[in-house]
Amino acid sequence: MLDVFSIVLIFFVVLAVLIVFKAIAIVPQQNAWVVERLGKFDRVLSPGAGFVIPFIERVAYKHSLKEIPLDVPSQVCITKDNTQLQVDGVLYFQVTDAMRASYGSSNYIVAITQLSQTTLRSVIGKMELDKTFEEREFINHSIVSALDEAALNWGVKVLRYEIKDLTPPNEILHAMQAQITAERGKRALIAASEGRRQEQINIATGEREASIARSEGEMQAQINQAKGEAAAVLAIAEATASAITQVGEAVRAPGGIEAVNLKVAERYVDAFSNLAKTNNTLILPANLGDVGSLIASAMTVVKGVSVPGSSIGSSIVQK
Repeated sequence: MLDVFSIVLIFFVVLAVLIVFKAIAIVPQQNAWVVERLGKFDRVLSPGAGFVIPFIERVAYKHSLKEIPLDVPSQVCITKDNTQLQVDGVLYFQVTDAMRASYGSSNYIVAITQLSQTTLRSVIGKMELDKTFEEREFINHSIVSALDEAALNWGVKVLRYEIKDLTPPNEILHAMQAQITAERGKRALIAASEGRRQEQINIATGEREASIARSEGEMQAQINQAKGEAAAVLAIAEATASAITQVGEAVRAPGGIEAVNLKVAERYVDAFSNLAKTNNTLILPANLGDVGSLIASAMTVVKGVSVPGSSIGSSIVQK
């Protein structure tokens, strides 16, 4: 049997082991433990191994430094136009000061939840129903700003707030659906009218451009025709002038007058030789049989005519 000394020794050994076990504190990563000495705040243990004096010091609070999502309970908010709106959201926060998180508030999670709900009711109460659906980002930012300022004394950093759902009453939902349907119908009518207007504009523009093209084509055709006629008249005039010049040169040549006399006589005889073949009624000169006098009259005309570029009449008179 063990004697009293052995029992006392075993007791003290076990007690020493318990004291050593209680004195060593292993703090996990991303955690902070608050140590109190004789009921008063002493220090914050960082991740890793720490030492706590048994029976004098104790780990009073343990805080996680990770980002924590907090589901904010759903609540009914009244908008500026007196419409009830069921709103719920989620809040993300992080403990940044373990000492303030321990002693700044009795329960910082409840405090953050209540403050986020009251701030949300206040922000939505300043907005109309339609704006609440459009200004979610503004609502989230307003709640985060209000919470972050208050949570500073609680050792908590509010990172962001997100609205999960905005649910108006069923009557408002039906009215909104009808409004959306009417708005889409109006947009369809406007789009159709814009299409018809654009179609008419395109048709009118096409007709105007086609009319301009036709008029330009007709104008160009008239210009080309006028140029062609002018070129033809000019060519005829040049040919006539050339022929007259050649005739004048032939008349001035030796034997030219005799050739003219012979040609006139031939034309005269040919003209009157065809009179018997037709039944036409003609007015003839009294001296029809006097060919010589007719030729003399024609030669008188020839002698009195001036050929361009020369003086045929004067040349013939000189001869």
